[in-house]
Amino acid sequence: MAPFRLSALLLWPTLMMVISGLAPAQTYPVKPVRIITSGAGGGNDVAARLVAQGLTDSLGQQVIVENRPAVIGIGTAAKAMPDGYTLLVAGNSLWLLPLMGDTSFDPIRDFSPIAEVARSPGIVVVHPSLPAKSVKELIALARAKPGQLNYASGGTGSSNHLAAELFKHMAGINIVRIFYRSGGLALSSLVGGEVQLMLPTANSVTPHVKSGRLKALAVTSADTSVLAPGLPTVSASGLPGYESIQIYGAFVPAGTPSALIVRLNQDISRFLVLPAAKEKFFNIGSETVNTSPEQLATMIKSEIIRMGKVIKAADIKGSE
Repeated sequence: MAPFRLSALLLWPTLMMVISGLAPAQTYPVKPVRIITSGAGGGNDVAARLVAQGLTDSLGQQVIVENRPAVIGIGTAAKAMPDGYTLLVAGNSLWLLPLMGDTSFDPIRDFSPIAEVARSPGIVVVHPSLPAKSVKELIALARAKPGQLNYASGGTGSSNHLAAELFKHMAGINIVRIFYRSGGLALSSLVGGEVQLMLPTANSVTPHVKSGRLKALAVTSADTSVLAPGLPTVSASGLPGYESIQIYGAFVPAGTPSALIVRLNQDISRFLVLPAAKEKFFNIGSETVNTSPEQLATMIKSEIIRMGKVIKAADIKGSE
């Protein structure tokens, strides 16, 4: 066989892989796309609906949001065809729930990241009756009265629960968790003075801080946030290295062609930098983020290690 023909045959599999990877992106999409997310009205749902608006414009096809209970929805998305027609918009629970018990999905094995969409910081808030005026004073008070202070929390594994447990873990303090069925009920109890402190998301607590019903000490993000103007970070005001934020990301089932992932990342990124998109996310208490699939994957792996230590130390299991 001639050398040229032999070389062509050897290169044929590689050429076909390139062609097969490009073909889906060139014809995609030819039908509506669905985004699976958790319950209606929550942060994931609102983020998913905003992403759906942006993708509907850029893809030229209707993008439908499908709400399902968190674990069921993630499991459904994991088993979907990896053809770009099923996306998942999920938060921290995607990679933290498997650390608290058995799940039908694995965040690394079953999903490919598209992009981080937005972030929502929390705020350390206390009832005005608590004398602490800063994070440093709060930690000192908790150390002086081990087991006597308490914090309000929504369901096990919720962002406000894990934010408080991370705070306890890093500060080396003993404060008692008071469990409520939802973050809203927990916050109402804090406002009513039934509990002493909480670490809820910024948008949920800001009205109570402005009215004076609660006292804000610090924001939980690594840097100061426009969502909590004037507040120092927890890290800079008494607990170096502390960071706890709610993250919203977009994903596809593992095995989705890389060309489609690149296409979706570009479309979502173009939407997120629009002033109108930034304003919509800001109004729900989030800041848009523009990342590559690789950056989101790296962050998730890092968070699994970091928060895994906290979850293990606090013996957090299951979800309530």
